Amino acid sequence: MDRSVELSEFLKSRRARLRPEDVGVPYRSNGTRRVRGLRREELALLAGVSVTHYTRLEQGHSRHVSAEVLDAIADVLRLTGDERSYLHALAHPAHRCRDFPRTPVRPGLQRLLDSLVLTPAFVLGRHADVVAWNRLVAAVFADFAAIPDERRTIAHLIFTDEGIRRLHGPRWPRLAREHVAQLRILAARYPANPQVTAHVNALRQESAEFRDLWEEHHVAAATHRDYVLDHPLVGELRLSAELVALPGDPELQGMDMFAAEAGSESEARLRHLAETTTRLPSSVEGIPHPPQGLGPS
Repeated sequence: MDRSVELSEFLKSRRARLRPEDVGVPYRSNGTRRVRGLRREELALLAGVSVTHYTRLEQGHSRHVSAEVLDAIADVLRLTGDERSYLHALAHPAHRCRDFPRTPVRPGLQRLLDSLVLTPAFVLGRHADVVAWNRLVAAVFADFAAIPDERRTIAHLIFTDEGIRRLHGPRWPRLAREHVAQLRILAARYPANPQVTAHVNALRQESAEFRDLWEEHHVAAATHRDYVLDHPLVGELRLSAELVALPGDPELQGMDMFAAEAGSESEARLRHLAETTTRLPSSVEGIPHPPQGLGPS
């Protein structure tokens, strides 16, 4: 992702969504206004910066723009907390990592996943690639072991896997939009990383739906969500999800864990899946999987 281009397009898209009357700019609907949303001059005046200063920022030149100026512009644009953080990340990127080494998941982390026999869980890499998982999450969502490494990503599952689309049913459009919004945050956090850039570019080429959502410039973190799934084997599953950070593994995005309400039908259905699934988690050298009869089979 070209950070300067994204900064420019993001600011233009946020400026376009505001009506002059939303921010107290006098506006007469006489058919002469050709600009959708606020003009640059109007935004600069409201933010207390020069038009030249703001124009350079919207052109992608952010090196000498202070955090205070960014906050003033964010206030005028009425950015959400996630959008404000995104603006700062684009203007002043904190991470220069150009690549993430592909190393095996730590044995202790895989053991933790395997021990969660009634909690579906997987570990995500920096561009939401699924790098490790347990039996139950494979039974709920997909047979990750059968998916090639380069396509074992949340975006590929959402936008190219018909089974995942059926699993989410009418809730799929919301899921898709939320994931693209989260992926934008990851892309801004690591703008120089070729893995993230290649992932986004590949999805833009492969899926028109992804491409359209990407062009919306929607930004929102997805650290916790609620799901209603139409599972083909056990029926409806109502699950809450939490993305848990792994501070000791900076190359990973975190562990996504799913849970059903205690005593609910969904919990009983998860238990049934745990008792009947034959899908294995990802293997880690030196860690034997539980023998038959000591865990889910």
